[in-house]
Amino acid sequence: METHLDFRSAPSRGLPAQRIDAAGAAHVDLSAVLALALPLIANSAVQVVLNLTDVWFIGHISMQALAAVGAVQWLVLVFVMLLGGVAMAVQPLVAQAYGGRRYRRASQAAWTALWGILCAVPLFLAVAAAGRWLLAPFGFSAQIVDLASSFWLPRLGGAPCGMALWAVLSFFNGIGRSRITALISAITALANVPLNALFIFTLGWGVAGSGLATTVAQAMGFAVALVIFLRPEFRQRYRAHLTWRPHARRIWEQLKLGFPTGLLPAADLMGASIFQMMQVRLSIIDGATTQIVMMLTSIAYMPGFGIALAGTTLVGQSIGAGDRAWARRIGTYVITLAASYMGGAGVLIALGGPWLLPLFVNTQDVQAGPILVLGARILWLAAAYQFFDGLNFGSALCLRGAGDVVVPAAIVLGVCWLVFLPVAHALTFAPGQGWFGFLPQEGWGAVGGWSAMVLYVLLLGIILFARWRSAAWQAIRI
Repeated sequence: METHLDFRSAPSRGLPAQRIDAAGAAHVDLSAVLALALPLIANSAVQVVLNLTDVWFIGHISMQALAAVGAVQWLVLVFVMLLGGVAMAVQPLVAQAYGGRRYRRASQAAWTALWGILCAVPLFLAVAAAGRWLLAPFGFSAQIVDLASSFWLPRLGGAPCGMALWAVLSFFNGIGRSRITALISAITALANVPLNALFIFTLGWGVAGSGLATTVAQAMGFAVALVIFLRPEFRQRYRAHLTWRPHARRIWEQLKLGFPTGLLPAADLMGASIFQMMQVRLSIIDGATTQIVMMLTSIAYMPGFGIALAGTTLVGQSIGAGDRAWARRIGTYVITLAASYMGGAGVLIALGGPWLLPLFVNTQDVQAGPILVLGARILWLAAAYQFFDGLNFGSALCLRGAGDVVVPAAIVLGVCWLVFLPVAHALTFAPGQGWFGFLPQEGWGAVGGWSAMVLYVLLLGIILFARWRSAAWQAIRI
């Protein structure tokens, strides 16, 4: 029944978040947008808590452990996105199917993703086993490689659980039931806390325990999500219990959409991963500081991501309902909302840096003092790009809702590899420190690297927003 929806739309027009005034003019209904977005923001806030929890536990092992996990954390997500992109295609497919009232197709997209993830399990296990080989070219110390590999194996090996969870949550997001997503994510994050304590300290598994805790928590979340997915209300409308059979053609089509869908964030995260590795190679202080700042800025970008994720659903449902003009209007509204939030949150985080940073270090550690001083400087650089990161997230996810994923992925790859990484390398390392001696090396340390990050996000936000406003996506069909 329509009363189950988490947004209010005009049933006669079937357009999401649309309000008609007394003169008959259409307006974006902010309350309807927020009804969908707020649970997604809450879901992202839960992810922030999960990330900060992991950083807190790992930071209390040692600064070396924090730097080691920071060196591979983004790289882990790169492989997760690349190998599990089929799950990331679920939300736009479900949203467009829902907007077109093709309800069986919506549940079928979720099942198709689960079959695709099952097929990818051997690839996940192979990458998990290859951790040391993949880290070898980066020139880390033996201690850093040991710690990073201990986290890598259980985290990558268990990643199919996380992507399976993402697939089912994307179904709920696509049909506008974002409150269910927030609830399941909260359960997952709450489970992660005692699991971290148990595996890291009680059982003495250290960094490996943190990776395993995340995997087990996500497996528990997936079990809960699947139970809800098969409840009578979803069996009745979406035939969720009847659309589970695998179809090779559907899996292949979803893989073709899913790979570029996953490639876009993977390309961005690959840049972030290599950037983080640069800081770890530079010193433990630079690496640990960058990891802490990355997690603190997630207070801005994860809820901003939640707002932008609402754009995927609203754009997709509008297109499914046959109104691409409304899709463009509602998407632009969501992008503006995401950028405004992230810009304001970035400034507030930088202002609160002197109070927030000490929470994530062991103040008895001799390296804590330099980390706090450097972290306070870097937080202001991070604040400088948050508005443009909102444009980046908002535009990319609205384009995803329209099925426009190939060109945006190419844009991110180009800007990341041709601009961000060379500039970050040049500004971070002094002569003789970096990987590539043929590049200029200014030796500004982490401050130089984060200055390159500002340039990267500014360019990416402007270009992707221009892609959205060009409306080239209007000709795409999925």
